[in-house]
Amino acid sequence: MPEKPTQTPEPLSPLTPRQVPPQRWQIFPAQKAQAKPIAEATALSPLLAQVLINRGIYTPEQAWEFLDPETPTLPSPLDEFPDLAQSLELLVDAIHNRQKILICGDYDADGMTSTALLMRSLRYLGAQVDYAIPSRMDEGYGINQRIVEDFHAMGGAIILTVDNGIAAYEPVARAQALGLTVILTDHHEVPENIPPANAILNPKLIRESSPYRGVAGVGVAYILAVCLAQRMDKMQDLTATLLALFTLGTIADLAPLTGVNRRWVKRGLKLLPKSQIPGVQALIEVAGLSQETALKPEAIGFRLGPRINAVGRIADPQIVIELLTTDDLGVALQRAMQCEEANKLRRQMCEIIEAQAVEWCEQQQEKGLLDLKKERVLVVVQPEWHHGVIGIVASRLVERYGVPVFIGTYEDKSQKEIRGSARSIPEFNVFDALQFCDDLLDRYGGHRAAGGFSFEANKLRQVKSRLSTFACKHLQPEHLKPLVTVDVQAQLADIDLALYGQIDQIHPCGIENPDPVFWTANVTVVEQKVMGKNSDHLKLTLAHPSEAQSSAGGHLSHLYKMAN
Repeated sequence: MPEKPTQTPEPLSPLTPRQVPPQRWQIFPAQKAQAKPIAEATALSPLLAQVLINRGIYTPEQAWEFLDPETPTLPSPLDEFPDLAQSLELLVDAIHNRQKILICGDYDADGMTSTALLMRSLRYLGAQVDYAIPSRMDEGYGINQRIVEDFHAMGGAIILTVDNGIAAYEPVARAQALGLTVILTDHHEVPENIPPANAILNPKLIRESSPYRGVAGVGVAYILAVCLAQRMDKMQDLTATLLALFTLGTIADLAPLTGVNRRWVKRGLKLLPKSQIPGVQALIEVAGLSQETALKPEAIGFRLGPRINAVGRIADPQIVIELLTTDDLGVALQRAMQCEEANKLRRQMCEIIEAQAVEWCEQQQEKGLLDLKKERVLVVVQPEWHHGVIGIVASRLVERYGVPVFIGTYEDKSQKEIRGSARSIPEFNVFDALQFCDDLLDRYGGHRAAGGFSFEANKLRQVKSRLSTFACKHLQPEHLKPLVTVDVQAQLADIDLALYGQIDQIHPCGIENPDPVFWTANVTVVEQKVMGKNSDHLKLTLAHPSEAQSSAGGHLSHLYKMAN
């Protein structure tokens, strides 16, 4: 087992608007003896063999399985998810009996791709199926009583949730009282009171060592759809379609790229550029990726995913569902352009709110009213912010200040209710923090890294105090700076095209399999140049003093995003 990475703490200090934030580095200890057999067996650079060890891969056999994730034999999902067989029986009967099925989705990328995936597969299998997504602005997250009552009035039979429902005890109980069948598919943390559904599919309820443990909501939907198609012997022509949507949703939701996620995403990234889904092709076109023969996770995370997410944040999720379910090229292009416009507006709103939030924080610190080292959590609440985008701003504030951030805005002009989003640092569990405030909150949910909540505005001071109490119990002062995890020390001459090509073998990189980070000490800046449309990139040419007089192999040119 590798040693834990060492840390190099620095004191906290306030930031000026364009100052690089103080950081803490975690550097994995070099393990050359353990890396050598992995490098020899796989023909990888010893630097990348060390990276694999840092990812928990300790033997040549494990390395081969990681480099070729198609190698391991997967257990049947029927053996892993206790309620999967029951879910299949309920859906097969509903399809054969022409009963109405309602998919209750969510308005983020995971929820919308999950909804589209099940809409496409159930229609293909002959089901009478429709969908409902609650209004982000008026209803908030998850299945609610209005959706239940409306579906019952329509003569519906089965409600199938995707990416939500595990915390919706009252709506599910109401559905059961009305005689509706409820199948919950979700991946969020499981509360103490589990809803009384007919079947529940949630990776948090299966064994921790299962390769399916890390799937997002779209992963659960994918497993259900594939197993249902196999049960009905209608899998032909469906796999590539479903895999494209699975890949979009998994990366956009920041699911860990380990286990089956790594296996299926690696396959899906190759299929996406030639997807037969018109909406995927239209989205790729408006994002400027149509010339790519294969996509990398960052193409989804920074280009496709935000365009989908923007609609759910500030527009009508129906746009995305139509985009991903239509077979009409014209409609697909129209919807893709709507996604593009929504994303432009979302960026503008985020920039404005972030600037206002930073200004507020700096003023509070100058007045001595905000001490992040003492409180260890940042709670920011302002009127007239759009709660569809404040989660993104929360992430940026975490990067800036290095503390967990809970950001909120008032529901309406009466300012009686606050609704918000939370984003975290590695040592802080958002869901546990929200549970710690259970008696003060009206609604909440989420997982370790992020969550959502609402509470009465007159409880703001109590919520702040409670969150700070929780943070002080779980965080040390050295945790309160942005974390940079460094894999291995390398000489500039080692960073060449051959290594770049080998890095491609450990892709797809993402959550729990991040891109490798190398470091070189005592380098000299040979040249620097500000670049980019907004002058927010810095191009550096670096050299190591011992190599500065030698060949160009001792130089490295790189682009850095400047701190805003």
